[in-house]
Amino acid sequence: MDHMVLEIGLAVILIALVGLLAAKIRFSVIPFYILIGMAVGPHAPHVGILDFRFIHSAELIEFMGRLGVLFLLFYLGLEFSVGRLMKSGRSIAIGGTIYILINFSLGLLFGWINGFPIEETMVIAGITTISSSAIVAKVLVDLKRTANPETEMILGIIMFEDIFLAVYISVLSGLVLSDSSSLGGVLLSASYALGFMLLFLIIGRKAAPLLNKLFNIRSNELFLLLVFGMLFLVSGFSETIHVAEAIGALLVGLVLAETVHMKRIEHLILPFRDFFGALFFFSFGLTIDPFALGGAVWLSLAAVGVTLFGNFVAGMLAGKSAGLSPKASANIGLTIVSRGEFSIIMANLGKAGGLLELLQPFAALYVLILAIMGPLLTKESKLVFKGLNGIFRWEKSKKEKAREPEPAKEHSGSG
Repeated sequence: MDHMVLEIGLAVILIALVGLLAAKIRFSVIPFYILIGMAVGPHAPHVGILDFRFIHSAELIEFMGRLGVLFLLFYLGLEFSVGRLMKSGRSIAIGGTIYILINFSLGLLFGWINGFPIEETMVIAGITTISSSAIVAKVLVDLKRTANPETEMILGIIMFEDIFLAVYISVLSGLVLSDSSSLGGVLLSASYALGFMLLFLIIGRKAAPLLNKLFNIRSNELFLLLVFGMLFLVSGFSETIHVAEAIGALLVGLVLAETVHMKRIEHLILPFRDFFGALFFFSFGLTIDPFALGGAVWLSLAAVGVTLFGNFVAGMLAGKSAGLSPKASANIGLTIVSRGEFSIIMANLGKAGGLLELLQPFAALYVLILAIMGPLLTKESKLVFKGLNGIFRWEKSKKEKAREPEPAKEHSGSG
């Protein structure tokens, strides 16, 4: 206990070092944060005053990681306001529905085929359905694809996933976290959760003028105290009615995004999101014993294969529904294949509900593999499409187009 501050400092330095490494090789930091967490912990050495086991500070790091989840989803809510979600176009709604239906159905089928109980199957379906907004957004910016024709659909699907995530975690938390044993009890608990979510959004939108006045504070200190107070109070209350605290944070973000103070909140909250978010991924890795991952290897690899297939098919169909070219449609599926923070949140929900311990190492390996493969597949999407196009012939190559005879020109007679 006496060395807790030292241990926290050691953890932050380790996170910073792997973050610098990730930045140097221009790669997503998420897998690095998880890996360094997995590398230390109870199985790690104790060198002098430097205790890499993090025994004394493990609970505090876990709590700080929980705050990271709240800040991540709160910030996401600020990015995707209720108003923006309601203005989503018809093509985005259709594309998002296609994506969710295909990937969620495959997730349920995967869990059922592998003989998991219903609760574990639903958690697995959640883990394999939701993309990582953080990784996808970073890849789009890094590769300068924000102006591509398929990017609007990609961002639309991410927004659609967020809506699905909010509803699904509410339903799943009612199933996994409640004490209900009957179907009626579970449905009642889920109804409470969904009712609370909808009521909060409706009241929140109506209260925008009041919130504008309430947050009209010059002092950044008092301003942040009010924001944090609202964030933690609503998140904590959400948990008491079996709605995941992360969804409470998302709801607060969605509501505050409707105020005139959104940009100020976003600017001030960003450092907290990054700092505690990094601790979240580190704390997740800290809970994973790398020597216990063996039992989840084949399951994770199989799930990765299912996800790659489901994402590509969903991307092609979603792009086609929006009138995009096969190449642009392929980019959709390859770009949103990364899994990250939301898959980990789903796994943590299973842990909180006392479900099978296999879910944690499964989610860790699954996220690691796709967090690495996702950016690579996006970067090499032209090469991937060229190889698959050679088999399925979605588009004709330039050589094939050049070999095609030109249409005959009509000549008027001299009559």
